[in-house]
Amino acid sequence: MTQSEENYIKTIFLLEEAGKGKILTNAIAEKLETKASSVTDMIQKLEEKGIVTYKKYQGVNLTSAGKRAALALVRKHRLWETFLVNRLNFGWDEVHEIAHQLEHIQSESLVEKLDAFLGFPETDPHGEPIPGGDGKVQLKTPYLINLSEAKPGEKYILEAVLYPSDVFLRYLNKVGLGIGSELQVQKIEDYDLSMEILILGNSCFLSNETTQNLMVKHYGE
Repeated sequence: MTQSEENYIKTIFLLEEAGKGKILTNAIAEKLETKASSVTDMIQKLEEKGIVTYKKYQGVNLTSAGKRAALALVRKHRLWETFLVNRLNFGWDEVHEIAHQLEHIQSESLVEKLDAFLGFPETDPHGEPIPGGDGKVQLKTPYLINLSEAKPGEKYILEAVLYPSDVFLRYLNKVGLGIGSELQVQKIEDYDLSMEILILGNSCFLSNETTQNLMVKHYGE
């Protein structure tokens, strides 16, 4: 499988993981920053290889073989991100592109030794679950909620970041939010659902788009 094909199947998997429903070619094109026509061409090739199923206007889905391949890529990517942050002291906003390059290394023994070297981590530096060598994914703990669903006056701890792009992570750094950060919801605006929160005693305003990308648990759970 080529690197380009791997990029496509991983993108489809992450869109499925995020609960996006029908995975349409336009959504894939947006994530990969390419033309919808190019996506259609690639999808047809992947379908011929038994990696995806595709019906016009009904979207794309990974086959069982496609999902296994995607999980292996996601596993490598998140292990490399963990290694870069925990062992080489990169910032969590610096590792995506490097891990993207490293995930295409084909050696299974390297991946298993990397996993053991890191102590078999369950999540990456962004709080995302790392698939096991058996292809199983440890789902996010059931008590996690989206910050957009949080209630004023209550305290929470940030546990995971959805869609952890470098730009978004740098923004979180700027406002003082990271995995494990404690925060208290102060107010939610009726107009646009933006949220005022307290971080270490400092007030900060987050857009609804931002709060939808953050997973939290109640303080003390």
